[in-house]
Amino acid sequence: MTDTIFTDQRLLDELDKYARHKSVEKDTVLMTPGSDIVFVPIVTKGVLRIVRENDEGREVFLYHLYPGQTCAMAINCCQAGKKSMVKAIAEDDTEVMQIPVKLVEEWFKYPEWKTYVNSTYSNRFAELIEVIDLIAFSNMDEQVLHYLQERARAVNTKALYITHQQIADELHTRREVISRLLRTMEEKELVRLGRNTIELL
Repeated sequence: MTDTIFTDQRLLDELDKYARHKSVEKDTVLMTPGSDIVFVPIVTKGVLRIVRENDEGREVFLYHLYPGQTCAMAINCCQAGKKSMVKAIAEDDTEVMQIPVKLVEEWFKYPEWKTYVNSTYSNRFAELIEVIDLIAFSNMDEQVLHYLQERARAVNTKALYITHQQIADELHTRREVISRLLRTMEEKELVRLGRNTIELL
């Protein structure tokens, strides 16, 4: 995977020397808010879901990380010497390459790494703006549909095994609201509801 992201042999040699590879089973939490960031993950297989969690445990879905992508939040926190501000969850069986935080800035001497980090900030910022727009300017049903579409795209399926409570938790609302919206969406033939399953039509 790294040779499809980077071509600078010096950087590839450093990655081979210092990066650790980790396999993460589906639904495993890789990073939690408040934890020390000792590595920056680059996804090599599978998908990570990034959510923001407050002190009361309430969550808001932010974005997904696909193969070749890394977490701008993790990079920012490690550069600022701060603890993690997000939770990273394996959406599917996932493999990540762990980059020691001390090397993130040191590798800026490699133009490809600097470009990679800067493009990561740019892409994640655009995704966060989309999330803010959805929350600020969209109806709740649009937020739910967007959330379901993103989750389905992440695991390449139209049928999601997910509860109404799980959706409510990550969209910062009540389960009753989600259930009512999903029934309305089913009437509009946007989804088909089953026992702990939601199929996008």
